[in-house]
Amino acid sequence: MTTVIAPPESPANSPAPRPSRGFTFPARFLPVIATVVLFFAMFGAGSIRYEGFSSPQTILSVLVDNSFLIVLAVGMTFVILTGGIDLSVGSVVALSAMIAASALRSGWSAPLVVVAVLLTGSVLGLLMGLVIHYFEIQPFIVTLAGMFLARGLCYVISVDSIPIKNETFTSFASGTIEIGDYFITPSVIVALVVLVIAAIVLHMTRFGRTVYAVGGSEQSALLMGLAVARTKIGVYVISGFCSALAGLLYAIYTLSGYSLTAVGMELDAIAAVVIGGTLLTGGSGFVLGSAVGVLVLGLIQSFISFDGTLSSWWTKITIGVLLLVFVLIQRLFTRRTV
Repeated sequence: MTTVIAPPESPANSPAPRPSRGFTFPARFLPVIATVVLFFAMFGAGSIRYEGFSSPQTILSVLVDNSFLIVLAVGMTFVILTGGIDLSVGSVVALSAMIAASALRSGWSAPLVVVAVLLTGSVLGLLMGLVIHYFEIQPFIVTLAGMFLARGLCYVISVDSIPIKNETFTSFASGTIEIGDYFITPSVIVALVVLVIAAIVLHMTRFGRTVYAVGGSEQSALLMGLAVARTKIGVYVISGFCSALAGLLYAIYTLSGYSLTAVGMELDAIAAVVIGGTLLTGGSGFVLGSAVGVLVLGLIQSFISFDGTLSSWWTKITIGVLLLVFVLIQRLFTRRTV
């Protein structure tokens, strides 16, 4: 019996080594990076063109003036990540400010007003989430009805502006937090806390992972046994809560409640979320990107303020152009990943 010994492998017949691909950056971060690059490019252009624009206080002032919009965009991000939409948030902001101003005028304590407003926004979000899921009605229609309902309730409370003279609210509105030679307001701290909590919920909890799964494919999420119903309803509760909180911050910012405030603010929130890199179809996006999207919108307003010769309508025009560009980028991105 003879034993055949195979010859040692030579370079000619040895398997070819696999090419090293090196480090590849996760594609899901690219839209957020594009938004951050856009923000710093705009800030650099403003610093070159306008004297004083390069001051850190410019960015801090954008945070101060848009803290309520950051909170609103955080809630909208949760909804859009599931593939939904919430058109009621602007009206809920106005309703929250009206409830706060009216209740404070009637002698309610500030803590009780805060609880009542947050509870009202959360309940409205819960009702819309229940209708969307169990009656299988498009979120656009349900939240549009919620928008009219909340705006109508504003007029039921009062058609006139209601000033806020409560000591707690006025002291919160006039308070500042010094950062060296610069300052921010307590509202900015509230917005940043909400942002951090939202990021933790989305990326470190089962609920957050389910939000992304539902946005990616609701049918697949059902087959995996995920809590789809609870998640779809939950994101609208979060959106309602954030809208109510944004309404409180807006009431503190203006120290009043008025039925016609926050008209179209839902569109600003959606624009910030989309510019921040969240896909309108759901399943991809970050709350940090939405916050940067808000800063981009605020920086556009700063450009107009520093220039002094441009109409405020240029803000809307620029936002419209940016929104169209980012939607086209999203479309190209989704085509390449399919």
